[in-house]
Amino acid sequence: MGVGKSTVGQLLAERLGVSYRDTDDDIVAEQGRAIAEIFVDEGEPAFRAIEKQAVHTALAAHDGVLALGGGAILDADTRSLLAGHQVVYLSMDVEEAVKRTGLNAARPLLAVNPRKQWRELMEARRNLYEEVATAVVATDGRTPEEVTRAALDALELKEA
Repeated sequence: MGVGKSTVGQLLAERLGVSYRDTDDDIVAEQGRAIAEIFVDEGEPAFRAIEKQAVHTALAAHDGVLALGGGAILDADTRSLLAGHQVVYLSMDVEEAVKRTGLNAARPLLAVNPRKQWRELMEARRNLYEEVATAVVATDGRTPEEVTRAALDALELKEA
């Protein structure tokens, strides 16, 4: 959350001369409502099922840069599908997350005690992110352009 996946994803796509897609945007377009609303109305398990389908559809249909929501890797099938792709895990620490997002209640998984919940989410997910990652790029204190350059370098990709 707030790591810059959309901004960096768009920059990567531009630099590589490919298209960009974000599964969170796909979900909002398909469902006709915000992700936070889905969480509130139907709960996290229902959202995760919708997210799983969106990721699977996008991986099958899209060959450019694809940004995934932070919880997409919770699904074992999704992690298996990602194994055949170059995956960049954009990492940051809690202090950077506070600066970027304020850890506000608009993020459904951070509604109560945001710092503690963010840490717990990262502890639960970090190994999964690293499991699927081709490259890990720290975003702390970096501009989106610097993160994009680091991702290109880590993946040994050349700009188009």
